[in-house]
Amino acid sequence: MQLSRDDLLEAYRRMRTIRAFEDRIHEEFAAGEIPGFVHLYAGQEACAVGMCMNLDDNDVIGSTHRGHGHCIAKGCDVTGMMHEIFGKADGLCGGKGGSMHIADLDKGMLGANGIVGGNPPLAVGAALAARNLKTGGVAVSFAGDGSSNQGTTFEAMNLAVVLKLPVIFVIENNGYGEGTGVDYAVGCKDIAARAAAFGMPGTHVDGSDFFAVYEASREAVERARAGEGPSAIEMRITRFYGHFEGDPQLYRADDEVETLKRDFDCLKKFRARVTEASLLEADQLNAVDDQVARLIDDAVRTAKAAPYPGPDALERDVYVSYP
Repeated sequence: MQLSRDDLLEAYRRMRTIRAFEDRIHEEFAAGEIPGFVHLYAGQEACAVGMCMNLDDNDVIGSTHRGHGHCIAKGCDVTGMMHEIFGKADGLCGGKGGSMHIADLDKGMLGANGIVGGNPPLAVGAALAARNLKTGGVAVSFAGDGSSNQGTTFEAMNLAVVLKLPVIFVIENNGYGEGTGVDYAVGCKDIAARAAAFGMPGTHVDGSDFFAVYEASREAVERARAGEGPSAIEMRITRFYGHFEGDPQLYRADDEVETLKRDFDCLKKFRARVTEASLLEADQLNAVDDQVARLIDDAVRTAKAAPYPGPDALERDVYVSYP
């Protein structure tokens, strides 16, 4: 399916925003400006954007500890995200969630999750609600190759098939579960085939190819909306930073990251594809780069100046009361 020029520009804008956001977080964390742990998504932008370009505000996603990219791809406010990561009172979660628990329910972002394999059951629950309430919504679970080994993921996949739910399991296989290589940790070597064994379609895509991700995601979303049940997509990709900020990455070859940035960068591939096909002009993409750079600069500037939550916020939003 051919995307319009406006859609292509929006896809590039989201991917460029994720990259610029993560690169800046990398710098600010190293300077001691950001509290807590940070896990960066740079390198995996086409996975989140290719999927979320097929979704709307009626659909929901569950994320991982590496969730900034999913947030931006789903349409969360970048300034609110930056304030949240800096721990400020006007952040998306009042400065209490931080990087690993950032959420925006109004945008269908159920939240990042510090528990490996924690979000597939949540996505299944959201899909069950969408089906029972007849909203037409779809739920997407983003998970990594590490969480593909978790029992929570297996149980979620099985229940999704049994109940024929509108949920999509996206496995972003970036090659490492923390510092353990996927070739060692995944016994069957084929995560999509493992998912298919539960009775759902399972497919692989090159996670650095936005167009391949978009098309596979479109088919899975259409299948879910049509009431045909769950699907799984293994997106084979890489991350440009470590498992966490400060990770010495001794498990990687000396020139591994440089080689991947040269040959496996989804932004470079996207730019080459659309300009060579005369779908977009380089000047249009450069203008997006400049706009995004200003957005990130402004978000960081206001985040540093914003206040932290006060003592009166300590017990707020801890419990919820149901009527």
